[in-house]
Amino acid sequence: MKGSANRRALPGFGLSLGYTIFYLCVIVLIPLAGVFIKTAGMGWTDFVHTIWNARVIAAYKVSFLTALAAAGINAVFGLLVAWVLVRYRFPGKSLVDSLVDLPFALPTAVAGIALTTIYAPNGWIGSKLEPLGLKVAFTPLGITIALVFIGLPFVVRTVQPILQDLEKDTEEAAVMLGAYRWRTFRRIIFPEIAPALLTGFALAFARGIGEYGSVVFISGNMPMKTEIAPLLIMTKLEQYDYAGATAIALVMLVVSFIALLIINFLQARISRRTTSA
Repeated sequence: MKGSANRRALPGFGLSLGYTIFYLCVIVLIPLAGVFIKTAGMGWTDFVHTIWNARVIAAYKVSFLTALAAAGINAVFGLLVAWVLVRYRFPGKSLVDSLVDLPFALPTAVAGIALTTIYAPNGWIGSKLEPLGLKVAFTPLGITIALVFIGLPFVVRTVQPILQDLEKDTEEAAVMLGAYRWRTFRRIIFPEIAPALLTGFALAFARGIGEYGSVVFISGNMPMKTEIAPLLIMTKLEQYDYAGATAIALVMLVVSFIALLIINFLQARISRRTTSA
């Protein structure tokens, strides 16, 4: 009876597992394997020459550094937005909550054109910043702003459910014992939301690395300055250099995977510390 009950716990488990593995193979594993296979066909010398080109290295720096900066900014302000939406009531709260998801619904090309129009030297905001010597459009700063725009929902929507489920009894007890607000947040609240915050950071970082539509307009695409790696991939595809495109994509894939592994390792350590405490 016990074995029968265990088998009935997940009806259709074998079929569901088989479909899951098939789906992952078709959608994820086979395309990724194609990247490795196509790159392997170009030879080691050509591979090193492609990925070690000065222009490609500069594009990697722009893509990874701006994505890292944008993810860090989103981690701070995404937490703040989630905190306000969960802990406070104010007129128009539902509208603000809906606007958080706007980057998900808005086509990335439309977002890129809108941001370029606003932050261009003759734009609404850019014209105000130009006399101050601050140029946003066609600079790495503009790329970072675009990545902040498309990455913010990942952090907010990851942290928001954790804040909603967080019990307030412990916070109230800490306040009654004389703990200040910052100490209460640092010792009680932050350890609970840290794993979710890291997850949101990782999602925003991964999205920023491969972002193309919202960045290609505001970046200006100046080689060695504001050119992003996805644009180089598109350029090589237009030139029918499929092996070169997959070589650049492979480096981005490996670096992104290593970064996600590190973030997941840190997330697991924080979760274990929180559980043991």
